[in-house]
Amino acid sequence: MSMKSFELRNPKSLGEAISLLDSNDKFHERTKILAGGQDLLTEMKEHIIEPEVVVNLKSIPGLNYIKFDPKTGLKIGALTHLADIAADKNVRQFFPALAIAAESVGSAQIRNMGTIGGNLCQRPRCWYYRNEHLVCLKKGGKNCLAASGENKYNAILGGGPSFIVHPSDTATALSALGATLTISGAKGTRTVPISKFFVLPRDNPRNENILLPNEVVTEISIPNAPRNARSVYFKFREQVSMDWAMSAVAVALELSGGKVTDCRIVLGGVAPTPWHVPDAEALLKGKAPTAEVLQQVAEKALEGAIPLNQNGYKVGLTKALVRRAVRYLTETATPPPYRDVNRM
Repeated sequence: MSMKSFELRNPKSLGEAISLLDSNDKFHERTKILAGGQDLLTEMKEHIIEPEVVVNLKSIPGLNYIKFDPKTGLKIGALTHLADIAADKNVRQFFPALAIAAESVGSAQIRNMGTIGGNLCQRPRCWYYRNEHLVCLKKGGKNCLAASGENKYNAILGGGPSFIVHPSDTATALSALGATLTISGAKGTRTVPISKFFVLPRDNPRNENILLPNEVVTEISIPNAPRNARSVYFKFREQVSMDWAMSAVAVALELSGGKVTDCRIVLGGVAPTPWHVPDAEALLKGKAPTAEVLQQVAEKALEGAIPLNQNGYKVGLTKALVRRAVRYLTETATPPPYRDVNRM
């Protein structure tokens, strides 16, 4: 069956694009935003969604940029390609977790087309959601079909009533780096911490973020880190070339005198949102990262995990990634500013 016909609109300004979005489209079904198109076009081809209007953001100038200021930090336009972020020298040097995360997304072709805004706003990869013949909770059904079905890749933290995991690698890294998002809409512009952007299924079972029907993410900002700060992103996947994370960990920390003075740990691939673990961070702050301390941090990070019948392996796997990420950042006086740690 061919793709359903739709109207493609090419606005020349952000204001025009916002005016084309249906403000009453509660579940973002009738009008859709086209950024890189890597996720949207797949959904449309597979008849998971069939919008009436597609608003192409690529026709708007000025949304593709990377700007670095040593005093204030990094600003990235929402239409910036993932490949450009991974290759940028300032991102690689000062925000390596983001560079590694962007480099880990899909294939080179996908990174050359995919945008940072689209990567943050992509829909779940759960195969029940992606099956056009099934109506799961995410598509307006009554139940999460993964809860009692094939759930090898689903959530062990924060799940219920839906057990999706958030698919974005960059979201996990940006959460660890304390990023904020600029959102433009019919009522103006607002800035929100990325930690407040994503929502759990228990709060909104149909949508994964706080975007209103007529709002668009336009910019990502990351504050400049202290000189003694460092970050990394570790990702475990079944196929190194293309797969989404089965589990991932982003860590940003500051080290002084052999002790961790500050840190932020965020888990990916295990929860419906990037999963921040402040209690685990508290066990690490002010301490030397000994093997005993790292074990305590890893145990605390996965405290409260409730595996489904096929994904219990994620608990031990994620604990190992937490230990490995912190050890990597603290085992040398000055870790390399950028390397593909996921191919070590």
